[in-house]
Amino acid sequence: MAKDGTKNILLRLDPVLAERLQTVASVEGRSVSDVAREAIAALVDQRRQDAQFSELLEQNLARHEESLRRLRGDD
Repeated sequence: MAKDGTKNILLRLDPVLAERLQTVASVEGRSVSDVAREAIAALVDQRRQDAQFSELLEQNLARHEESLRRLRGDD
């Protein structure tokens, strides 16, 4: 984790999407990182309110709990 409490990640984008992102950032006078952070935060918030996503999350949790039990030999 960086000193400022953020985490660096590597994000690979299609060149066309990267150019469009750079254009948005440039027009708004912001950094590409700032625009990307905003978009990611909006996506995460959208998913948190999505019932279908919540159901998928519950299914994944149940599957992983079952795998953990098998690894421990609890079955």
